[in-house]
Amino acid sequence: MAGPLAGVRILDLTGVVSGPLATMFLADQGADVLKIEPIAGDITRRSRAPIGRTDEFSALFISSNRGKRSLAIDIKHPSGREVLTRLTAQADVLVQNFRPGTMERLGLGPTELRDRYPRLIYVSISGVGETGPYVKKRVYDPIIQGLSGFADIQSQPVTNRPQMIRTIVCDKTTAIFTAQAVSSALYAREKTGQGDHIQVAMLDAMIAYLWPEGMMQYTVVDAETVAADPNDRPDLVFKTSDGYITCGTISDSEWQGFCRATCDPELVKDERFSTPSARSVNATARINKMQEYIGRHTTAEWLERLDAADVPCAPILRRNDIIRNEQVVARDIIAEFDQPDVGRVRQPKPPARFSVNGAAIGGPAPRIGEHSRDVLREFGYSDAAIDTMVEQRAVRAGTT
Repeated sequence: MAGPLAGVRILDLTGVVSGPLATMFLADQGADVLKIEPIAGDITRRSRAPIGRTDEFSALFISSNRGKRSLAIDIKHPSGREVLTRLTAQADVLVQNFRPGTMERLGLGPTELRDRYPRLIYVSISGVGETGPYVKKRVYDPIIQGLSGFADIQSQPVTNRPQMIRTIVCDKTTAIFTAQAVSSALYAREKTGQGDHIQVAMLDAMIAYLWPEGMMQYTVVDAETVAADPNDRPDLVFKTSDGYITCGTISDSEWQGFCRATCDPELVKDERFSTPSARSVNATARINKMQEYIGRHTTAEWLERLDAADVPCAPILRRNDIIRNEQVVARDIIAEFDQPDVGRVRQPKPPARFSVNGAAIGGPAPRIGEHSRDVLREFGYSDAAIDTMVEQRAVRAGTT
């Protein structure tokens, strides 16, 4: 497959979402990603409801592992470790998200492998990092939402009860940081000839992600209480007479445009909202006032008025509306392809669009060990050796 990362070989030893999604982004950009999964497969193959005729595919697995090849081996077994070591000799990148210390105990840690292969870029994804009192915690997305401030920033305005974001925002954001770091390391290696060990902790990623506006009131040392807490204001969800919209009025021109859209000449004279700082200080009153006006008319009418006044606005789409939304359709954001064992599936196209080296979905998600024989032949294993390993795999999986 063509793409800016064509020719790059990546060994993906990750499971769940943060690692698989990161390597899938790199596969979309042309890298040859070999998913090395346990004999029984990545646990997300059976996450929630299966969607195929067998139990090999879930929607979550497909959406995090499309365009990869699969090799099923047991790296806890000496033969599996021997295979992985041979693969690593010809790999550019190895990505793993086992709990800290696991790969070291198997003799596959960054020091061991990078001493042997200095050009290797070794990536370790963890929940809270590889040091500190929480290092042994078992971590999933809600744990990081709790630790990073995301649950706090979602707090209910009246009760101040923290709330979780209802998507695995920490896993997915960590994946983006990881993919970006791998690209940087590949670029650096082109200049120096040396690989690197990249460590990405979900906690680190989410604090960095939250910081620009979510931690404004803690940015200046010894002045932590100066800025107003953004939790104290309502969100920008406005109910129309027949649905919901969102709109923003940060600049003077945007606020004045909103005032014109209301057709109320008195609103623009209200000094509580006449400047950006005044609108920030009086944010709750401003948002409640906007709701008073917006509730009087339909979604379509308000979008027409606000667009005419050059005020940022959009309908708030339900998920079942997204794939048919006119902007999504015009941008051709959603692709369809055949997923073996499942049928026709939808996936979003790679969001970064390259004019020269185009990124594209590289194909469906693989079945467990679908490419084992081909991969082992590529790396010099004889058919007899492959037959022995496949037979051992079947026995350990309980299929014979």
